[in-house]
Amino acid sequence: MYRSVPVPALADFAIVNAHIVPVADTHGQRAEPIESGTILVTGQTIAAVGDSSLDLPAGIETIDAGGRWVLPGFIEAHGHLGVHEDGEGWSGDDTNEMTDPNGAGLRALDAIDPNDLGFKDALRGGVTSALIKPGSGNPIGGRTAFVKTWGRIVDEMLVTQDLSVKSALGENPKRVYGEKKAAPSTRMGTAKVIRDAFVEAQNYRARRDHAATEGTPFERSLVHETLADVLDGKLAWDQHCHRADDIATAIRLAEEFGYRLIINHGTEGHRVADYIAAKGIDVILGPLMTSRSKVELRDRTLATAAALAEAGVRIALTTDHPVIPINFLVHEASLAVKEGLDPVVAIEALTINPAAMLGLDDRLGSLAPGRDADLVVWSADPLDLDSRAEQVFVSGRRVYEFDAETGTADVADPFGPTLISEP
Repeated sequence: MYRSVPVPALADFAIVNAHIVPVADTHGQRAEPIESGTILVTGQTIAAVGDSSLDLPAGIETIDAGGRWVLPGFIEAHGHLGVHEDGEGWSGDDTNEMTDPNGAGLRALDAIDPNDLGFKDALRGGVTSALIKPGSGNPIGGRTAFVKTWGRIVDEMLVTQDLSVKSALGENPKRVYGEKKAAPSTRMGTAKVIRDAFVEAQNYRARRDHAATEGTPFERSLVHETLADVLDGKLAWDQHCHRADDIATAIRLAEEFGYRLIINHGTEGHRVADYIAAKGIDVILGPLMTSRSKVELRDRTLATAAALAEAGVRIALTTDHPVIPINFLVHEASLAVKEGLDPVVAIEALTINPAAMLGLDDRLGSLAPGRDADLVVWSADPLDLDSRAEQVFVSGRRVYEFDAETGTADVADPFGPTLISEP
Protein backbone atom coordinates (compact mmCIF):
# COMPACT_ATOMS: atom_id res chain seq x y z
CA MET A 1 0.00 0.00 0.00
CA TYR A 2 1.25 3.47 -0.88
CA ARG A 3 0.43 6.58 1.13
CA SER A 4 1.09 10.03 -0.32
CA VAL A 5 3.00 12.45 1.88
CA PRO A 6 4.23 16.02 1.28
CA VAL A 7 7.44 16.54 -0.67
CA PRO A 8 10.33 17.11 1.75
CA ALA A 9 12.42 20.25 1.43
CA LEU A 10 15.87 19.77 -0.02
CA ALA A 11 18.34 19.84 2.89
CA ASP A 12 21.85 18.60 3.66
CA PHE A 13 22.06 15.39 5.70
CA ALA A 14 24.33 12.48 6.58
CA ILE A 15 23.61 8.77 6.82
CA VAL A 16 25.69 7.23 9.60
CA ASN A 17 26.31 3.77 11.04
CA ALA A 18 25.69 2.14 7.66
CA HIS A 19 27.06 -0.86 5.81
CA ILE A 20 27.96 1.08 2.68
CA VAL A 21 28.38 -0.64 -0.68
CA PRO A 22 29.90 2.12 -2.84
CA VAL A 23 30.21 -0.24 -5.86
CA ALA A 24 32.87 1.99 -7.46
CA ASP A 25 35.16 4.86 -6.51
CA THR A 26 35.51 8.26 -8.19
CA HIS A 27 37.70 6.68 -10.88
CA GLY A 28 35.18 3.96 -11.66
CA GLN A 29 37.24 1.22 -10.05
CA ARG A 30 35.59 -1.45 -7.92
CA ALA A 31 35.28 -0.28 -4.31
CA GLU A 32 35.07 -2.42 -1.19
CA PRO A 33 32.17 -2.15 1.31
CA ILE A 34 32.62 0.16 4.30
CA GLU A 35 31.50 -1.04 7.73
CA SER A 36 30.04 1.58 10.07
CA GLY A 37 30.25 4.01 7.19
CA THR A 38 29.04 7.57 6.70
CA ILE A 39 27.67 9.35 3.63
CA LEU A 40 27.43 13.13 3.54
CA VAL A 41 24.90 14.62 1.12
CA THR A 42 24.95 18.29 0.19
CA GLY A 43 22.02 19.45 -1.88
CA GLN A 44 21.49 16.90 -4.66
CA THR A 45 25.03 15.51 -4.56
CA ILE A 46 27.13 13.12 -2.50
CA ALA A 47 29.81 15.25 -0.84
CA ALA A 48 31.80 12.59 1.01
CA VAL A 49 31.87 8.88 1.79
CA GLY A 50 33.95 7.32 4.54
CA ASP A 51 34.04 5.45 7.81
CA SER A 52 32.77 6.61 11.20
CA SER A 53 35.65 9.07 11.53
CA LEU A 54 34.38 11.22 8.64
CA ASP A 55 34.03 14.83 9.79
CA LEU A 56 30.51 16.21 9.49
CA PRO A 57 29.36 19.84 9.52
CA ALA A 58 28.08 21.03 12.89
CA GLY A 59 24.34 20.69 13.35
CA ILE A 60 23.73 18.64 10.20
CA GLU A 61 20.78 16.23 10.23
CA THR A 62 21.90 12.63 10.67
CA ILE A 63 20.05 9.44 9.79
CA ASP A 64 21.18 6.42 11.79
CA ALA A 65 21.08 3.41 9.45
CA GLY A 66 21.51 1.00 12.35
CA GLY A 67 23.90 -1.17 10.37
CA ARG A 68 21.57 -1.41 7.36
CA TRP A 69 22.97 -1.61 3.83
CA VAL A 70 23.23 1.53 1.70
CA LEU A 71 23.73 1.23 -2.04
CA PRO A 72 23.41 3.47 -5.07
CA GLY A 73 19.95 3.57 -6.59
CA PHE A 74 19.43 0.83 -9.15
CA ILE A 75 19.20 1.66 -12.85
CA GLU A 76 16.61 0.05 -15.13
CA ALA A 77 18.51 0.01 -18.43
CA HIS A 78 15.64 -1.12 -20.67
CA GLY A 79 12.02 -0.50 -19.82
CA HIS A 80 8.77 1.14 -20.83
CA LEU A 81 7.96 2.90 -17.58
CA GLY A 82 5.44 5.67 -18.16
CA VAL A 83 4.94 4.85 -21.85
CA HIS A 84 3.23 1.52 -21.10
CA GLU A 85 1.31 2.43 -17.98
CA ASP A 86 0.65 -0.36 -15.53
CA GLY A 87 -2.99 -1.39 -15.30
CA GLU A 88 -4.20 1.17 -17.84
CA GLY A 89 -4.80 -1.13 -20.82
CA TRP A 90 -4.78 0.34 -24.34
CA SER A 91 -5.36 3.87 -23.03
CA GLY A 92 -1.99 3.95 -21.31
CA ASP A 93 -0.03 1.98 -23.90
CA ASP A 94 1.97 4.38 -26.08
CA THR A 95 4.93 2.07 -26.53
CA ASN A 96 4.74 1.33 -30.24
CA GLU A 97 3.91 3.68 -33.13
CA MET A 98 3.53 0.84 -35.61
CA THR A 99 2.47 2.88 -38.63
CA ASP A 100 5.95 3.24 -40.12
CA PRO A 101 8.81 0.71 -39.89
CA ASN A 102 11.26 3.61 -39.44
CA GLY A 103 10.35 5.51 -36.29
CA ALA A 104 13.68 7.27 -35.82
CA GLY A 105 11.89 10.61 -35.55
CA LEU A 106 9.87 9.45 -32.53
CA ARG A 107 10.86 10.34 -28.96
CA ALA A 108 9.88 8.32 -25.89
CA LEU A 109 9.90 11.54 -23.88
CA ASP A 110 6.66 12.63 -25.54
CA ALA A 111 4.74 9.63 -24.15
CA ILE A 112 6.01 9.31 -20.56
CA ASP A 113 3.35 9.82 -17.88
CA PRO A 114 4.98 10.48 -14.47
CA ASN A 115 1.69 9.54 -12.82
CA ASP A 116 2.11 5.90 -13.93
CA LEU A 117 1.86 3.67 -10.84
CA GLY A 118 5.03 1.97 -12.08
CA PHE A 119 7.10 4.91 -10.85
CA LYS A 120 6.04 4.19 -7.27
CA ASP A 121 6.84 0.52 -7.84
CA ALA A 122 10.29 1.54 -9.07
CA LEU A 123 11.02 3.31 -5.78
CA ARG A 124 9.73 0.28 -3.89
CA GLY A 125 12.39 -1.79 -5.67
CA GLY A 126 15.20 0.71 -5.08
CA VAL A 127 15.20 1.81 -8.75
CA THR A 128 15.96 5.53 -8.91
CA SER A 129 16.52 5.99 -12.66
CA ALA A 130 15.49 4.30 -15.88
CA LEU A 131 16.17 4.38 -19.61
CA ILE A 132 12.72 4.50 -21.20
CA LYS A 133 12.52 3.06 -24.70
CA PRO A 134 9.94 2.93 -27.47
CA GLY A 135 8.71 -0.55 -28.19
CA SER A 136 9.97 -3.34 -30.42
CA GLY A 137 7.24 -3.50 -33.04
CA ASN A 138 9.27 -1.48 -35.55
CA PRO A 139 12.71 -2.18 -37.01
CA ILE A 140 13.54 1.35 -35.79
CA GLY A 141 11.51 2.42 -32.77
CA GLY A 142 12.75 5.87 -31.80
CA ARG A 143 14.87 7.89 -29.42
CA THR A 144 15.07 6.84 -25.77
CA ALA A 145 14.86 9.02 -22.65
CA PHE A 146 16.75 8.59 -19.38
CA VAL A 147 14.80 9.81 -16.35
CA LYS A 148 14.81 9.78 -12.58
CA THR A 149 11.92 7.74 -11.22
CA TRP A 150 10.38 10.49 -9.12
CA GLY A 151 8.88 13.76 -10.23
CA ARG A 152 5.85 15.66 -11.47
CA ILE A 153 6.85 16.75 -14.96
CA VAL A 154 8.92 14.49 -17.19
CA ASP A 155 11.07 17.39 -18.37
CA GLU A 156 12.13 17.93 -14.75
CA MET A 157 12.83 14.22 -14.27
CA LEU A 158 14.86 14.01 -17.46
CA VAL A 159 18.59 13.38 -17.22
CA THR A 160 19.08 13.24 -20.99
CA GLN A 161 17.43 12.03 -24.19
CA ASP A 162 20.72 11.99 -26.06
CA LEU A 163 21.75 8.41 -25.28
CA SER A 164 20.37 5.92 -27.77
CA VAL A 165 17.88 4.82 -30.41
CA LYS A 166 15.79 1.67 -30.04
CA SER A 167 15.77 -0.88 -32.85
CA ALA A 168 14.34 -4.39 -33.15
CA LEU A 169 15.26 -7.59 -34.95
CA GLY A 170 13.57 -10.98 -34.74
CA GLU A 171 9.95 -11.95 -34.36
CA ASN A 172 8.28 -8.70 -33.38
CA PRO A 173 8.69 -6.54 -36.50
CA LYS A 174 8.19 -9.44 -38.92
CA ARG A 175 4.97 -10.37 -37.10
CA VAL A 176 3.63 -6.81 -36.91
CA TYR A 177 4.20 -5.93 -40.55
CA GLY A 178 3.71 -9.46 -41.87
CA GLU A 179 0.17 -9.41 -40.48
CA LYS A 180 -0.36 -6.16 -42.39
CA LYS A 181 0.95 -7.78 -45.59
CA ALA A 182 3.61 -5.09 -45.65
CA ALA A 183 7.37 -4.98 -45.45
CA PRO A 184 9.19 -6.18 -43.46
CA SER A 185 7.67 -9.63 -43.12
CA THR A 186 10.96 -11.55 -42.75
CA ARG A 187 14.25 -11.20 -40.92
CA MET A 188 15.82 -10.27 -44.28
CA GLY A 189 13.26 -7.52 -44.71
CA THR A 190 13.89 -6.14 -41.24
CA ALA A 191 17.63 -5.95 -41.84
CA LYS A 192 16.99 -4.23 -45.18
CA VAL A 193 14.81 -1.57 -43.53
CA ILE A 194 17.69 -0.78 -41.16
CA ARG A 195 20.27 -0.80 -43.96
CA ASP A 196 18.16 1.44 -46.18
CA ALA A 197 17.64 3.87 -43.30
CA PHE A 198 21.36 4.18 -42.63
CA VAL A 199 22.25 4.55 -46.32
CA GLU A 200 19.67 7.34 -46.56
CA ALA A 201 21.14 8.90 -43.41
CA GLN A 202 24.64 8.76 -44.90
CA ASN A 203 23.40 10.47 -48.07
CA TYR A 204 21.47 13.03 -46.01
CA ARG A 205 24.53 13.80 -43.90
CA ALA A 206 26.63 14.35 -47.03
CA ARG A 207 24.03 16.71 -48.51
CA ARG A 208 23.67 18.55 -45.21
CA ASP A 209 27.40 19.02 -44.81
CA HIS A 210 27.74 20.17 -48.41
CA ALA A 211 24.93 22.70 -47.95
CA ALA A 212 26.60 24.01 -44.80
CA THR A 213 29.88 24.43 -46.67
CA GLU A 214 28.18 26.20 -49.56
CA GLY A 215 25.88 28.24 -47.33
CA THR A 216 22.80 27.07 -49.20
CA PRO A 217 19.36 26.20 -47.74
CA PHE A 218 18.79 22.64 -46.60
CA GLU A 219 15.59 20.79 -45.71
CA ARG A 220 15.95 19.04 -42.37
CA SER A 221 14.52 15.61 -41.45
CA LEU A 222 13.96 14.42 -37.89
CA VAL A 223 14.39 10.82 -39.01
CA HIS A 224 17.67 11.38 -40.82
CA GLU A 225 19.06 13.75 -38.17
CA THR A 226 18.60 11.08 -35.51
CA LEU A 227 20.25 8.36 -37.60
CA ALA A 228 23.09 10.71 -38.56
CA ASP A 229 23.72 11.18 -34.83
CA VAL A 230 23.97 7.40 -34.51
CA LEU A 231 26.49 7.29 -37.38
CA ASP A 232 28.45 10.12 -35.74
CA GLY A 233 28.64 8.23 -32.42
CA LYS A 234 26.44 10.70 -30.55
CA LEU A 235 23.76 8.06 -29.93
CA ALA A 236 24.13 4.34 -29.24
CA TRP A 237 22.04 1.70 -31.03
CA ASP A 238 19.86 -0.28 -28.58
CA GLN A 239 19.26 -3.46 -30.56
CA HIS A 240 16.40 -5.70 -29.43
CA CYS A 241 17.46 -9.26 -30.30
CA HIS A 242 16.90 -12.63 -28.63
CA ARG A 243 18.14 -15.44 -30.87
CA ALA A 244 21.84 -16.06 -31.46
CA ASP A 245 21.45 -15.49 -35.21
CA ASP A 246 19.72 -12.16 -34.58
CA ILE A 247 22.58 -11.19 -32.26
CA ALA A 248 24.99 -11.97 -35.10
CA THR A 249 22.90 -9.84 -37.48
CA ALA A 250 22.97 -6.97 -35.00
CA ILE A 251 26.77 -7.16 -34.88
CA ARG A 252 27.01 -7.43 -38.68
CA LEU A 253 24.92 -4.30 -39.21
CA ALA A 254 26.85 -2.35 -36.56
CA GLU A 255 30.16 -3.20 -38.16
CA GLU A 256 28.83 -2.35 -41.61
CA PHE A 257 27.84 1.18 -40.58
CA GLY A 258 30.24 1.77 -37.70
CA TYR A 259 27.80 2.66 -34.94
CA ARG A 260 28.02 1.72 -31.25
CA LEU A 261 25.86 -1.31 -30.56
CA ILE A 262 24.30 -2.33 -27.26
CA ILE A 263 22.54 -5.69 -27.39
CA ASN A 264 19.18 -5.61 -25.61
CA HIS A 265 17.65 -8.84 -24.22
CA GLY A 266 20.35 -11.21 -25.53
CA THR A 267 18.30 -14.27 -24.56
CA GLU A 268 20.59 -16.70 -26.41
CA GLY A 269 23.70 -14.75 -25.50
CA HIS A 270 25.11 -17.80 -23.72
CA ARG A 271 25.36 -19.54 -27.10
CA VAL A 272 27.66 -16.87 -28.54
CA ALA A 273 29.14 -15.34 -25.37
CA ASP A 274 32.72 -15.62 -26.60
CA TYR A 275 31.79 -13.95 -29.91
CA ILE A 276 30.10 -11.03 -28.14
CA ALA A 277 33.05 -10.67 -25.78
CA ALA A 278 35.56 -10.66 -28.64
CA LYS A 279 33.61 -7.84 -30.26
CA GLY A 280 33.63 -5.81 -27.02
CA ILE A 281 29.86 -5.35 -27.03
CA ASP A 282 27.73 -4.65 -23.95
CA VAL A 283 24.54 -6.59 -23.22
CA ILE A 284 21.44 -5.41 -21.39
CA LEU A 285 20.14 -8.83 -20.42
CA GLY A 286 16.60 -9.87 -19.63
CA PRO A 287 13.94 -10.13 -18.58
CA LEU A 288 15.13 -13.38 -17.04
CA MET A 289 11.92 -14.35 -15.21
CA THR A 290 9.58 -14.14 -18.19
CA SER A 291 7.66 -17.05 -19.68
CA ARG A 292 8.52 -18.58 -23.06
CA SER A 293 5.80 -16.47 -24.63
CA LYS A 294 7.25 -16.73 -28.14
CA VAL A 295 9.53 -19.07 -30.04
CA GLU A 296 12.66 -16.91 -29.77
CA LEU A 297 12.49 -17.26 -25.97
CA ARG A 298 12.52 -21.05 -25.94
CA ASP A 299 16.15 -21.20 -24.73
CA ARG A 300 15.72 -18.58 -22.02
CA THR A 301 17.77 -19.47 -18.96
CA LEU A 302 18.77 -17.71 -15.76
CA ALA A 303 22.31 -18.96 -16.35
CA THR A 304 22.89 -16.62 -19.33
CA ALA A 305 24.08 -13.80 -17.06
CA ALA A 306 26.87 -15.92 -15.59
CA ALA A 307 27.88 -17.25 -19.01
CA LEU A 308 28.18 -13.75 -20.47
CA ALA A 309 30.03 -12.35 -17.45
CA GLU A 310 32.45 -15.27 -17.34
CA ALA A 311 33.19 -14.71 -21.03
CA GLY A 312 34.13 -11.10 -20.26
CA VAL A 313 30.95 -9.36 -21.44
CA ARG A 314 29.82 -6.33 -19.45
CA ILE A 315 26.17 -6.87 -18.56
CA ALA A 316 23.27 -4.91 -17.15
CA LEU A 317 20.00 -6.51 -16.08
CA THR A 318 16.49 -5.47 -17.03
CA THR A 319 12.88 -6.28 -16.18
CA ASP A 320 11.63 -4.86 -19.51
CA HIS A 321 8.90 -3.32 -17.35
CA PRO A 322 5.98 -3.94 -17.45
CA VAL A 323 6.86 -7.41 -18.80
CA ILE A 324 8.24 -8.02 -15.31
CA PRO A 325 7.28 -5.48 -12.61
CA ILE A 326 10.14 -3.01 -12.22
CA ASN A 327 10.36 -3.54 -8.46
CA PHE A 328 11.52 -7.10 -9.20
CA LEU A 329 14.74 -5.87 -10.85
CA VAL A 330 16.78 -6.88 -7.82
CA HIS A 331 15.26 -10.38 -7.97
CA GLU A 332 16.53 -10.76 -11.53
CA ALA A 333 19.98 -10.32 -9.99
CA SER A 334 19.28 -12.67 -7.09
CA LEU A 335 18.11 -15.45 -9.40
CA ALA A 336 21.09 -14.94 -11.70
CA VAL A 337 23.37 -15.36 -8.65
CA LYS A 338 21.56 -18.60 -7.84
CA GLU A 339 22.56 -19.79 -11.32
CA GLY A 340 26.22 -18.88 -11.00
CA LEU A 341 26.60 -15.10 -11.40
CA ASP A 342 29.12 -13.51 -9.04
CA PRO A 343 27.14 -11.48 -6.43
CA VAL A 344 29.47 -8.51 -6.87
CA VAL A 345 28.88 -8.54 -10.62
CA ALA A 346 25.14 -8.88 -10.00
CA ILE A 347 25.10 -5.61 -8.05
CA GLU A 348 27.29 -3.97 -10.68
CA ALA A 349 24.80 -5.09 -13.32
CA LEU A 350 22.17 -2.96 -11.56
CA THR A 351 24.36 0.08 -10.91
CA ILE A 352 27.74 0.99 -12.36
CA ASN A 353 27.51 -1.23 -15.45
CA PRO A 354 24.40 0.36 -16.94
CA ALA A 355 25.68 3.78 -15.92
CA ALA A 356 28.97 3.17 -17.74
CA MET A 357 27.25 1.69 -20.81
CA LEU A 358 25.22 4.89 -21.09
CA GLY A 359 28.11 7.25 -20.35
CA LEU A 360 26.53 8.38 -17.08
CA ASP A 361 28.98 6.79 -14.63
CA ASP A 362 30.29 10.23 -13.65
CA ARG A 363 26.86 10.88 -12.11
CA LEU A 364 25.19 7.55 -11.34
CA GLY A 365 25.81 3.95 -10.39
CA SER A 366 28.13 4.43 -7.41
CA LEU A 367 28.39 6.13 -4.04
CA ALA A 368 31.28 8.51 -4.52
CA PRO A 369 31.83 12.25 -4.05
CA GLY A 370 30.33 14.27 -6.86
CA ARG A 371 27.74 11.65 -7.80
CA ASP A 372 24.00 12.29 -7.71
CA ALA A 373 22.52 11.61 -4.28
CA ASP A 374 20.42 8.67 -5.53
CA LEU A 375 20.78 6.13 -2.75
CA VAL A 376 18.80 3.42 -1.05
CA VAL A 377 18.81 2.14 2.52
CA TRP A 378 18.11 -1.61 2.47
CA SER A 379 17.14 -3.67 5.50
CA ALA A 380 19.97 -6.10 4.61
CA ASP A 381 21.80 -7.41 1.56
CA PRO A 382 19.42 -6.53 -1.33
CA LEU A 383 20.17 -9.87 -3.00
CA ASP A 384 18.55 -11.56 -0.01
CA LEU A 385 14.88 -12.24 -0.74
CA ASP A 386 13.90 -11.06 2.75
CA SER A 387 15.55 -7.67 2.27
CA ARG A 388 13.56 -4.62 1.20
CA ALA A 389 14.20 -0.98 0.37
CA GLU A 390 13.33 0.99 3.49
CA GLN A 391 14.35 4.50 2.42
CA VAL A 392 14.93 5.85 -1.07
CA PHE A 393 16.56 9.15 -1.91
CA VAL A 394 16.36 10.66 -5.40
CA SER A 395 18.55 13.68 -6.10
CA GLY A 396 18.97 14.24 -2.37
CA ARG A 397 15.29 14.04 -1.40
CA ARG A 398 13.87 11.20 0.67
CA VAL A 399 10.91 10.30 -1.51
CA TYR A 400 10.10 6.80 -0.23
CA GLU A 401 10.00 5.29 3.25
CA PHE A 402 8.66 1.87 4.25
CA ASP A 403 6.96 1.31 7.60
CA ALA A 404 7.52 -2.33 8.55
CA GLU A 405 4.90 -2.21 11.33
CA THR A 406 2.03 -1.17 9.06
CA GLY A 407 3.35 -2.50 5.77
CA THR A 408 2.71 0.94 4.30
CA ALA A 409 5.10 2.88 2.09
CA ASP A 410 5.12 6.66 2.28
CA VAL A 411 5.80 8.20 -1.14
CA ALA A 412 6.41 11.91 -1.50
CA ASP A 413 3.65 13.11 -3.81
CA PRO A 414 5.15 15.47 -6.41
CA PHE A 415 1.64 16.44 -7.53
CA GLY A 416 0.61 17.66 -4.09
CA PRO A 417 -2.99 17.70 -2.81
CA THR A 418 -5.58 17.30 -5.55
CA LEU A 419 -8.74 19.42 -5.43
CA ILE A 420 -11.72 18.23 -7.47
CA SER A 421 -14.75 20.51 -7.58
CA GLU A 422 -18.22 18.97 -7.67
CA PRO A 423 -20.15 19.49 -10.94
